[in-house]
Amino acid sequence: MTLSPVASSASTISGITELTHLGVIRAAGDDAVTFLQGQLTQDVALMGAGEARLAAFCNAKGRMQASFIVFKRQSDAGEEILLVCNRDILPATLKRLSMFVLRAKAKLSDASAEFALYGLAGPAIDSIAGHVRPVWSKADIGAANLVFLHPGAGQPLALWCAPAATPAPEGSRITLAQWQWLGVQSGIAMITQPIFEAFVPQMLNYESVGGVNFKKGCYPGQEIVARSQFRGTLKRRAYVAHTAGTPAVGQEVFHASDAGQPCGLVAAAAPNPAGGFDAIVSMQTSAAADAEGGRLTLGSASGEALALLPLPYALLEDI
Repeated sequence: MTLSPVASSASTISGITELTHLGVIRAAGDDAVTFLQGQLTQDVALMGAGEARLAAFCNAKGRMQASFIVFKRQSDAGEEILLVCNRDILPATLKRLSMFVLRAKAKLSDASAEFALYGLAGPAIDSIAGHVRPVWSKADIGAANLVFLHPGAGQPLALWCAPAATPAPEGSRITLAQWQWLGVQSGIAMITQPIFEAFVPQMLNYESVGGVNFKKGCYPGQEIVARSQFRGTLKRRAYVAHTAGTPAVGQEVFHASDAGQPCGLVAAAAPNPAGGFDAIVSMQTSAAADAEGGRLTLGSASGEALALLPLPYALLEDI
């Protein structure tokens, strides 16, 4: 199989696109930080004004029900915390989180209509921010907050969030599909409805990309997440793959050694500008280690072949 021509495809992608698939949960109130500290896999209490976090919200078994880009911002009412997530899980996530508020002085609300979200890729970031900054840092530019994300296909990426009345960032436009492909190339999958409760964070490599803090206090599923990390039981990881097929999020992946049982699931997918599709696949490490020669297939044992691409970051065990 011809592998994805990543470098040539990515070099032409520079610009801005509206992220219509994302929404915003707002957390406000005196206890908002403390409340989220007890619910998410990341340390919200120590997050500075110039920082952002990748975080997951898990059930009691450590399975991810949602993932967020989290940051603090100043509003007329004071400090608030914004949690950016996929719209298809937002209502149910807001309901689940709200169940745990109890007597805490924290108010959670769907603020999606109050904010505009844009993705910035490549040199377009320089024209707005002046220069690219470290991953998971945040810059305040007027009323907008700019969060610097992991690069995709070698291109820097950033999330632009501002009140809905704020003029959109200026620059050339890219398509949402191009942005999503760069997201797949970053190797980081955000939770959507088809993969609700499918993975513990390590199955999507969250511990290696800043999505889990093992030094913070308890949160739902914390014991299982920690046990998975420190007892050597990580048997599934996320991988980037290319296929001539059309993968769907939640679709099963098979290995030739066991045609009757799936070895993984598609966690994210987007069309490659040069042809075919790229995907993030969470799968058994043993299957990934024996993936040469078309032994991985999409959907069934007779499906389109998948070829693994290099991960764009080091795994925590390799750091």
